[in-house]
Amino acid sequence: MVTLLFCFVFGAVAEQPQRSAPGYGALPFQPPSPGSYALPAVGQAADGEVLDTANRPLRLHDLMGDKLVLLSFIYAACSDVNGCPLATQVLHKISRQLQKQPELADKLRLLTLSFNPAQDTPEMMRHYGEGFKTPGFDWQFLTTRDERALQPILDGYQQNVQKIYDERGQFTGTFSHLLRVYLIDKQKNVRNIYNVDFLHADTVLNDVKTLLAGTEAQSALAQVDAGRLYQAGDNKQDYRAADYRTQSLALAQRRGKPANLLEFARKPPLGLPVLPVPKDNPLTPAKIALGRKLFYDRRLSLNNTFSCAICHIPEQGFANNEMATAVGVEGRSVRRNAPSLYNVGYAQLLFHDGRENSLEQQAWGPLLAHNEMANPSIGRVVDKLKTTADYRGLFEKAFNNKGPGMETIGQALASYQRTLNSADSAFDRWYFAKQADALADSAKRGFELFAGKAACSVCHTIGRSSALFTDQKRHNTGVGYAEAMQTVDGKRRVQVAPGVFLDVDSENLHGLDTVKANDLGYYETSQNPLDRWRYKTPSLRNVALTAPYMHNGSFATLDDVVGFYNRGGTPNENLSPLIKPLGLSEAEQADLVEFLKALTGANVGALVADGFAAPVGEAGGEP
Repeated sequence: MVTLLFCFVFGAVAEQPQRSAPGYGALPFQPPSPGSYALPAVGQAADGEVLDTANRPLRLHDLMGDKLVLLSFIYAACSDVNGCPLATQVLHKISRQLQKQPELADKLRLLTLSFNPAQDTPEMMRHYGEGFKTPGFDWQFLTTRDERALQPILDGYQQNVQKIYDERGQFTGTFSHLLRVYLIDKQKNVRNIYNVDFLHADTVLNDVKTLLAGTEAQSALAQVDAGRLYQAGDNKQDYRAADYRTQSLALAQRRGKPANLLEFARKPPLGLPVLPVPKDNPLTPAKIALGRKLFYDRRLSLNNTFSCAICHIPEQGFANNEMATAVGVEGRSVRRNAPSLYNVGYAQLLFHDGRENSLEQQAWGPLLAHNEMANPSIGRVVDKLKTTADYRGLFEKAFNNKGPGMETIGQALASYQRTLNSADSAFDRWYFAKQADALADSAKRGFELFAGKAACSVCHTIGRSSALFTDQKRHNTGVGYAEAMQTVDGKRRVQVAPGVFLDVDSENLHGLDTVKANDLGYYETSQNPLDRWRYKTPSLRNVALTAPYMHNGSFATLDDVVGFYNRGGTPNENLSPLIKPLGLSEAEQADLVEFLKALTGANVGALVADGFAAPVGEAGGEP
């Protein structure tokens, strides 16, 4: 009886119908009046060579500029009702509604482009379109000559399309993809991007009417500084000032640009030595692409909300400028600052305490840490990737038919991180390329201090032909000791807004502030008392981009760091003999900071833009 009841309930659950997307029904709310809101440009529409239904080649941009455009990506055999059929159905509704508004119909063009050129030939797209086209309405159905012509278009619109393979490795004829429909203006700017939850004929038409309203305010908002599309986001510099203004762009406005990451590894920028690569994990484009996808995928965490990139943020130096110490899933506190990943492929010691020595193995630390990505086991991560449609075949392609596993996941993530190499700074051009005018005079004076009176280069080493700015060792500078032995003041200053601070009784913060366990540095691994509060020497490359500083993020600025070392660190019984008062004047300290700022690599923007271009695994629910 129990068995029969269980089967009945299970069967009932299994047969529940799929929930239809909002685009199939009536709009459940009243949209704002057309022209009463703004649609800022979120980037430029990409171009590429396509074929129309008569097999004539043309450029995608040839179909833009004279009218507004709605562009959708589909494949004709798609059976997901909330995928390609939804996009086509909504566009069909729009064309039918505009039959009654010819003055609007003449100002809009619909484009449906297939991402399955092998099956969706021009003839197939002609037959597909005949079932939907409204007489007299400008709706064109397109395909491409082959996948090679298609891929740049998909990349340009950040459309991640993956073929699905069966257990024998055979292509099933289906694709994993995310529904996206693009509204494009006459200047070939993308003005809105609709996904499955927001694609509805009424809201799209409202946006079309808003663009056609052509108000001065709308026109002004449409002008986007192309340089901002690739710039770093808000790093919260000057956040303490009352006149602080954010430099952040909306997520949709961040337009990525893929970089040749393998080239940064094979030919490191000026100032870096040859990149060490393990013999059992040689770099390949497929591994790098897979590792990049994993790095930005939130589904690698327990609850599908947290990726590596949430702590190691590209536009914040592949670190986190906003928090002294990191925060993991569900707001769980982490004891230490998120370290920068620039040039991490050269690091012989990993984590702040240097307890790991392999990028391939290090990757599993955050994946399994309860307060970071919180996966309960290696098997949980492996099984999730094995059943995630858009990873099907990717591991096999990258690792000679090996699927997801502890080894291949670590190797893929390590491969991507080994490409984050950044140098060719002003210092490199002055010191290694002998360009006399590459470095400002203040930075030159700072270098003399760095290598001389301040003796920074004893630990942050510089070679004859390259410089990693680290001795790859551990030292006790007193930072950890100071944190462990500090007493709590009666009052704590809390910033509640830019330039706004409150002095709050420490007792009132109990329960709001997570108490972090004491941090004893490498001693926690070695159990050698001499290793208390010893942490590895970090590289100084791109250091101006990676605040706050030290393993606990206790110093907000480079001025704070230089001041700390100028005072001789924090005395304790295990303090490194290399740490002693420097006797630098204020002017000398300022010059030293200018030198540190001159260590920012020339290719930082390219690596950030590449990060923006990476696909982001959708959060929410099991894949």
